[in-house]
Amino acid sequence: MKGNGAPPRVGDVTTASTAADASGTSGTSGTSGTSGTSGTSGTSGTSAASAASARTRLERGRGALGPALELVHTGRAPTRAVLTAELGVTRATAGAVAAELEALGLIRVDSRPGGAGGAQGRPSHRLSVDENGPVALAAQVHPDGFRAALVGLGGRIVATAPGKVTVSADPAQVLGAVVDAGAALLVESGRRCVGAGLAVPSAVAEPEGTALNPLHLAWPAGAPVRAIFAERVKAAGIDGPALTGNDVNLAALAEHRHGAGRSAQHLLCVATGHRGVGGALVLDGRLHSGSAGLALEVGHLTVNPEGRACHCGSRGCLDVEADPLAFLTAAGRIPGPEVSLLQQARDLLRAEYADPGVRAAAEELIDRLGLGLAGLVNILNPDRIILGGLHRELLYADPERLRAVVADRSLWGRSGGVPILPCTLDHNSLVGAAELAWQPVLDDPLGALGAAA
Repeated sequence: MKGNGAPPRVGDVTTASTAADASGTSGTSGTSGTSGTSGTSGTSGTSAASAASARTRLERGRGALGPALELVHTGRAPTRAVLTAELGVTRATAGAVAAELEALGLIRVDSRPGGAGGAQGRPSHRLSVDENGPVALAAQVHPDGFRAALVGLGGRIVATAPGKVTVSADPAQVLGAVVDAGAALLVESGRRCVGAGLAVPSAVAEPEGTALNPLHLAWPAGAPVRAIFAERVKAAGIDGPALTGNDVNLAALAEHRHGAGRSAQHLLCVATGHRGVGGALVLDGRLHSGSAGLALEVGHLTVNPEGRACHCGSRGCLDVEADPLAFLTAAGRIPGPEVSLLQQARDLLRAEYADPGVRAAAEELIDRLGLGLAGLVNILNPDRIILGGLHRELLYADPERLRAVVADRSLWGRSGGVPILPCTLDHNSLVGAAELAWQPVLDDPLGALGAAA
């Protein structure tokens, strides 16, 4: 499904960037128009050499289109001067790259230059994502329903459509509903769509794209969620790839690119959403999913050997000792059907933390969570930990207790520690799902958008 304002085709983009990259050589072409003089062949040779040089810069710039777009997408190149330095190219090449990305409708180059953070000399042009550019369709399914959204470059959510449905044992029914909601958003927005991404609360096996353990959705183990999602996306007339991933993995990816995990090389993310606990790891700046997409199933770490029975067949797993239902149960509250378990747990923690029973329940969860984090720190040695969902609220409620538990139980506690921070993005799993769809564009903007133009 395409919007009304599709960017120019490849030929138009090439013309724009050639003009930008070849600026400053127009005087030569003017000279080559002289006829009947003995210097004609010399000036023609100069023109040919200039044209060849422009073509060389253009080809080099095209190879930098993807890296340049990613720099703007993640906020690491706010000006053309920074882009030039980060890419290690000439100013002319950086200008051509920026012009070509602007012609594709992906970024904006501010014609009013602004200073570049202490840079000397002429102020540099500002770069930003195009707020009216293409979007990705992002979808998330959880035990209480689903949410569809349109997400632009920079992780910016353009529109959302929450849906409260009974998540049946038929994944096709649920995924059909979420895609229909997303398709309606696209029609209303008139935007071009680069593809679709889906976040699910299950490990997603690679390369099959099957939900290995959708324990909280009542879906059958091994449900082919990627194939079903792709089929529904295609049937809705939506162009581009349709990809699927684990919700916490995608939350970590989004936070690493746009939120609390920026600049971390070894990032550990642990979160509890509506049910259960998930974890994800970014290593050397890349999401680590293991050999088959199943890495870091932290929910099934045992943190209380005599604890609650877990869906996996064990007892005392983090999944059932530190999620919203565990908190509500420990606080003596009976969950109601009005809102999600996550929202009920958040509301209770925020409104009644002074109540001794609520505080005791929170401290119990903090201790269990801290024990699990300490084990992960000893094994993984991250340089930053970020917490999402109810775990973020527990960190806000008593940050010193959680940090003390982790320090007491891990080796790094004796040598300065590692930062434990709250996630900062709203709907980070949705933003991460969109990142899946955006990745082909980030890898090859001309190939991805030119082919679909």
